[in-house]
Amino acid sequence: MVAWVAAGGDALYSSHGDVVDLTEANFDRLVTQSDDVWVVEFYAPWCGHCQSFAPEYSNAAKALKGIVKVGGVNADEHKSLGGRFGVRGFPTVKIFGANKNKPEDFNGGRTAQAIVDSALAALKAKAYSQLGVKQSSKKVRNIVAVPGDVIELTESNFDKTVLESDDMWLVEFFAPWCGHCKNLEPHWAQAATELKGKVKLGAVDATVHQNKASEYGVHGYPTIKFFPAGKKDKNSAEDFNGGRTASDIVNWALEKMADQVSPPEIKQVVNDKVLKEACEEKPLCVIAVLPHILDCQSGCRNAYLDTLKEMGDKFRKKLWGWVWSEAGSHPELENALEIGGFGYPAMAVLNAKKMKYSILRGSFSKDGINEFLRDLSYGRGTTAPVRGAALPKVNDSEPWDGKDGELPQEEDIDLSDVDLGDIKDEL
Repeated sequence: MVAWVAAGGDALYSSHGDVVDLTEANFDRLVTQSDDVWVVEFYAPWCGHCQSFAPEYSNAAKALKGIVKVGGVNADEHKSLGGRFGVRGFPTVKIFGANKNKPEDFNGGRTAQAIVDSALAALKAKAYSQLGVKQSSKKVRNIVAVPGDVIELTESNFDKTVLESDDMWLVEFFAPWCGHCKNLEPHWAQAATELKGKVKLGAVDATVHQNKASEYGVHGYPTIKFFPAGKKDKNSAEDFNGGRTASDIVNWALEKMADQVSPPEIKQVVNDKVLKEACEEKPLCVIAVLPHILDCQSGCRNAYLDTLKEMGDKFRKKLWGWVWSEAGSHPELENALEIGGFGYPAMAVLNAKKMKYSILRGSFSKDGINEFLRDLSYGRGTTAPVRGAALPKVNDSEPWDGKDGELPQEEDIDLSDVDLGDIKDEL
């Protein structure tokens, strides 16, 4: 027996099947005024997702026959019913249980088993209600934790929030009834928290904002789109092809970010502005104090700077600030980090928000710095409070000109006007 028909007919389900055809004329008599528990799908015959869902829904109706009633409303034809029960997209499934005036939204997977499970739970709840037994109820949650770090996107704010920003974005298009979306929700929320300050994560309810979903070619749920940093338009969107765990999402986003982020500039501390930009506007800042130019000439200094550049490139996805200072140029900075007076080159990593720092104890080499920074990125290593609990104010200094240092020249003494006799008398 054919239980459903494709789009183009007057109804999605056959009149000979187990899904009862509900209309404006019979809905209240059969559903709201009856004692039966009902599962009702609101659909549109032209809806591709409704067509795909129809076989599972028909199987659920067959399994629930004689237990729970199962019906379908062609909401394209009976628009008043869809509006009455807040239907905004198709398919929408609602369960009419103990309170027929406030049906529950079905948020499970689009399978016959998921529908049967929810229907039996509603039947049990009604029986308990009639028995006078209170049953703990859980409020139906949205698929995406919008109040947290996941940003709610709509047709009205999408372009301004995503396309007109310089930020990198991952955007999920979901449907409230989608089981895969529900499974993704905690991972998406966790990834949003881990990527906060680096990549923004948003979510669009595609059943509500259908035009925006259509604009980006969304045909199934969840669909995730990637939007690069910087200037972009809707054609900039790329498909996300990573895994669906929080770690998969984070790693994928960081790899994308690393591909787009330029290596940091290793700036010399010559004034307060350079230090503040590197430390106050970044998660962490790496501060290197290199030997004085007279102790380490241009070739030596450039070798250290090359090491810093290589390490900056390796850790660029961390978005840290990188600066260097010449030994003795800013004693207030060295004192605050307790690296002044000896042992150059030296390095400290500062967290300006917490006013704590960590000192490089190993060698000032690629391997030594790499191990030091890697441990910090994993939350390992010892820290100490910054002296004075504030970023020190540094005096203005001249930037290095890239040349070798020269000792001050002694002034020549002109003896032509000197009376040697006077000198002899003094001796």
